[in-house]
Amino acid sequence: MKTIPTPHDSLFKKFFGDVGVVNDFLQIHLSPAFLEICDFGTLTITSGSFIEDDLGTQYSDILYSMQTSEGAGYVYCLIEHQSSADEMMAFRLLRYSIAAMHRHLEQGHKKLPLVIPLLFYHGTQSPYPYCTRWLNCFHNPDVAQTLYCQPFPLVDVTVIPDDEIKTHGKVALLEYVQKHIRERDINIRLPDIVFLLKLAELSKEQIKSLLRYLAQETNTLDSKAFLRILVENIPRYRKEMMTFAEHMQLEGLQKGRNEQAREIARNLLSMGLARAAIERATGLNNLELDALMDLAV
Repeated sequence: MKTIPTPHDSLFKKFFGDVGVVNDFLQIHLSPAFLEICDFGTLTITSGSFIEDDLGTQYSDILYSMQTSEGAGYVYCLIEHQSSADEMMAFRLLRYSIAAMHRHLEQGHKKLPLVIPLLFYHGTQSPYPYCTRWLNCFHNPDVAQTLYCQPFPLVDVTVIPDDEIKTHGKVALLEYVQKHIRERDINIRLPDIVFLLKLAELSKEQIKSLLRYLAQETNTLDSKAFLRILVENIPRYRKEMMTFAEHMQLEGLQKGRNEQAREIARNLLSMGLARAAIERATGLNNLELDALMDLAV
């Protein structure tokens, strides 16, 4: 008889690849609370591998899906078999469960499914020596429970009063700018931004990033006035501000050139000039000319 390299795996998958076997197993070993919500008439076997970009392939033994007995929704049962004890097994089961939830969402579902992980253990050490409560994988399970069994901490800057934000030390500037970035007129916030800049002591890279962010995310920012106020009030950033001002000037010139090219192209198109000639004259490509034609219709 041919020797099988992994006899435990082979035997397990032969039996647990049979829906009838799985049905009996789950009916016996699931708690009454879970049995009540499972529609065993819809029990099916799905693939047991999950692909995660940062983690590679995560392999659970076999994954089963059912619809719930309470209407819309799904219940997955993930059965993992082990012949050796693993202190981190509860965390592995959690990883598999989250991977199954993620794949469920990728299939177009809008809510997370219940995933019930079961560990099938048949090792030499008896009984199984580790707790299957994943929170016990932490050094301090009580603190972990406080964190993971209630709503996660939320920092909603949209509802924090400005006066409170201004007391938030080095992060105050970031919070204030991102709270107000979508206002119709960001210029009314410039005095506060300058005040917070004085307190922040930003690095050169941070001030450059801030200036780019304000320029890109607002349509109303008076860049010249803002830079003048900054230079007058915070001279230590003069070099970065001048570099930024030159960059903005170049962008403005380029924008003007592009608009001028489009205007010339519109006139030439209306005159019926060949597209190839218009492209050479203006530097615009065929798609850009198509867009001009659509606007003209």
